[in-house]
Amino acid sequence: MNIEILLAFIISSSILLIIPGPTILTVISYSISHGYKAKIPLICAVTLGDSTALILSLLGLGTLLASSAFWFTIVKYTGGLYLIYLGIKLFRSGISSKVQENNENTSSIKLFLNTYLVTALNPKGIIFFVAFLPQFINLNGNVTQQLWVLAITFVILATLNATFYALFANKVKKLLASNKTQKIFNLIGGSLLSGAGIWALSAKAQ
Repeated sequence: MNIEILLAFIISSSILLIIPGPTILTVISYSISHGYKAKIPLICAVTLGDSTALILSLLGLGTLLASSAFWFTIVKYTGGLYLIYLGIKLFRSGISSKVQENNENTSSIKLFLNTYLVTALNPKGIIFFVAFLPQFINLNGNVTQQLWVLAITFVILATLNATFYALFANKVKKLLASNKTQKIFNLIGGSLLSGAGIWALSAKAQ
């Protein structure tokens, strides 16, 4: 895989992961209410959850993209339009920074399962992976291999991101209450998603 493309994927994924979604809000909530005992189960749940979602996304996707330039172009352009839609939606709807407080004495296993299910079974996440990953694929290379490299890279980044939010949950909660912070997230995330979509629609298949 081209190192420049991989670096672009790492930067794009890192910025998108920083934006708090359902998984991260769950991690913050449990980290605050259950303390350090919750952090390892939560981080493991995010890692396994993202791995599951990515595997579900990749099932059949590699074969489809490698089968013909036509289907590669269809997936790339459809994904591009979807990314533009997500970008515009992020600009308009804002980010939910509401962290639910949960003071129940929940077991580590339940914490793990709840976070895993939020991460793995989010259909929007699966659709996003199908749209996002092909934008960094070179059709002239081994498509399946490239998809797995991107998937593994994303899981590593997601794990690091979840670790950060779990360790600094209290400080992050205060930060997310700021309207200015939400606007910054909206601007950066919306610009990145829309930019990736426009790039997909304008770029020729490699």
